[in-house]
Amino acid sequence: MGAIASWLEPFTRRRLSLFGLIVLAIVVFAAVFAPWITPYDPLEIDPINRLIPPNAEYWFGTDHFGRDTFSRVVYGARLAMLIGTGVVAFALATGVPIGVASALFPRLGAVLMRAVDLLMAFPALLLALALIVILGQGVVNAILAIGVVYLNTTARITYSVALRLKAETFVEAGRSMGGGMWWLATRHIIPNLVSPLLVQASFVFAFAQLGAASLDFLGLGAPPDIPSWGNMLAGSRRFITRAPWLLFFPGIMIVLTAFSLNLVGDALRDRLDPRFRDEVSNSKGRP
Repeated sequence: MGAIASWLEPFTRRRLSLFGLIVLAIVVFAAVFAPWITPYDPLEIDPINRLIPPNAEYWFGTDHFGRDTFSRVVYGARLAMLIGTGVVAFALATGVPIGVASALFPRLGAVLMRAVDLLMAFPALLLALALIVILGQGVVNAILAIGVVYLNTTARITYSVALRLKAETFVEAGRSMGGGMWWLATRHIIPNLVSPLLVQASFVFAFAQLGAASLDFLGLGAPPDIPSWGNMLAGSRRFITRAPWLLFFPGIMIVLTAFSLNLVGDALRDRLDPRFRDEVSNSKGRP
């Protein structure tokens, strides 16, 4: 219980961080248990009940095809979590090896980091659009396109931290004892990267939500038949004056999810980064 309380300390000391954790937990719960908590099939078309405003039967109203908006929003959370997890996994699986290899092998790093700098020169959305045009529409391709965008920042952060760790005394001691680069990377450098990368993953997850929603809104992400928050915004924008709830509910979910992930990332940073631990401890007793 002491370990759990220690991890939850940044959240209990800050109401906004606790709010973000609760919202994120609700979104994850909805994504996991979507088939059991939705009252209707998100793909079921009912022309008779089209564009019904929110009421006791249809909590979030219905869209222009008569589909239940609440069910579609809940299933949209499932796709949002899937894309976010895929983007984070791809960014870490590619960015971490690039960053560590660049720090340990300077000549190789000069080439890899220049390639990363070249990719970072492009605006994130523009690079994702270019990649999705090349790869084609689809959920997997959207994950790859957004993942390439954020492997750059992951590689850069990994490189800077690994470069600092490389100069630490314990790494120098391991090298003087005959430890090879692979041994140093797996025993000393990568384990010490877990904390900053965990914080980075939370921010990448948040930005992945915004990137996926942008691609869906432009018609280049998930296919239109798949319930997603971006698709719901794109399909309902022409009803903004007649049925504003069609844009409000998926829009507020995008905002709340991204905002809560940033709040959780801030709290994790305070918990994991030694430079912020004292600040959290000293805040005890403050209003």
